[in-house]
Amino acid sequence: MRKISLLGLRPSLAIGFGLAFFPLVALAQDAVKVAPDVYKVAVDNADVRALDIRIKPGVKVAMHSHPASVLTAYGPCKIRFSSPDGKSHDVEFKAGDIVWNDAQTHASENVGTTECHALQVELKNAGGGAKKAM
Repeated sequence: MRKISLLGLRPSLAIGFGLAFFPLVALAQDAVKVAPDVYKVAVDNADVRALDIRIKPGVKVAMHSHPASVLTAYGPCKIRFSSPDGKSHDVEFKAGDIVWNDAQTHASENVGTTECHALQVELKNAGGGAKKAM
C-alpha cells in the first residue's frame, strides 16, 4: 500500500500548513455537496462514508475537504490536486492502487485522458494513527 499526501507535503509540514491556512480549510465544503455529479455516497454509517468517485477527463472539482481516508483506484488516471494556497501537483494512479490519505482540503482536476474511477472510504471516528496491514 502506498502512502501519499495529496498535498505533496510530509505529515509534519502538512500539520503546519493546515494550521497556517486554518481559515481557508474551515471554509472548504463537503465533496458530495461541491460535486454531486462526481461523488456518490455508496455507504454512510457511524464509522465510515464510502464515496464512489467518477471524474471524467477535463472535469474540475472545486475546493473541498476529506477526513482521513483510504482510496482505491479502479483504473489508471491522472489527477491534479491544488491546495488552498494555490500550489498544485499531479498524481498518477494505476489500477488497484490503494492509498492512505490524511485529512485534507484540495481542489482536483482530471488532467489525464481516462475517467478516474475510485472508491474513497472516509473514516469518521479515527482515533490514533493508521497502521499498515501485516
